[in-house]
Amino acid sequence: MLTWLQRDALDFPSLDKALREPNGLLAAGGDLSADRLIQAYRHGCFPWYQEGQPILWWSPDPRTVLFPGELHISRSLNKILRQARYQVTFDRDFAAVIQACAAPRTHADGTWITSSMQAAYLELHRRGIAHSVEVRLDGELVGGLYGLAMGQLFFGESMFSRADNASKLGFATLIEHLRDWGFVLIDCQMPTQHLQNFGARAIPRIEFAGYLTRHLSQANTADWLA
Repeated sequence: MLTWLQRDALDFPSLDKALREPNGLLAAGGDLSADRLIQAYRHGCFPWYQEGQPILWWSPDPRTVLFPGELHISRSLNKILRQARYQVTFDRDFAAVIQACAAPRTHADGTWITSSMQAAYLELHRRGIAHSVEVRLDGELVGGLYGLAMGQLFFGESMFSRADNASKLGFATLIEHLRDWGFVLIDCQMPTQHLQNFGARAIPRIEFAGYLTRHLSQANTADWLA
């Protein structure tokens, strides 16, 4: 039975209570307050829903992750990296990145990044938890992504691209920095061929929960505005 969250309580049900069909649906309701979102990621779940639906919280099994040491960069992308045509920065324009990620796409109906969702993650950015990657070409924002950094874990949320390979370049650059900063895992949530090409793979949810336990309280050396 699906758990409905109350606004005055931040606790989530145990991950083993998540439904098998649809895979990983753990709870519904609650709100998108910064404190609840932080608790959700620390617990191993994340919000994902469409406009008009109640807030839905998910913890799929298996979980798609990428270990920084297993990053695979194709020859073509490596060539683009060496050319240095694009400029990659961190946390220079979080609002523009999340707005671009929320923009309509030809292959999807609507967006799950609602106005309420954008406001919630902007608050997490103000708290120093949510971060953005900006990819520019000749000064114009052409790609990027955003996610949450807690302890030695990065929780990826969404990316966009307006130029060939822009989001790929931003993602690869981010992972290289996360590796150097001591991060041990990037949460990719759900599998896509795009992520698998970078080396992402599925691990059991119970194993993912173990990484949360061991690494959320560990320090990293991230310098997002360097």
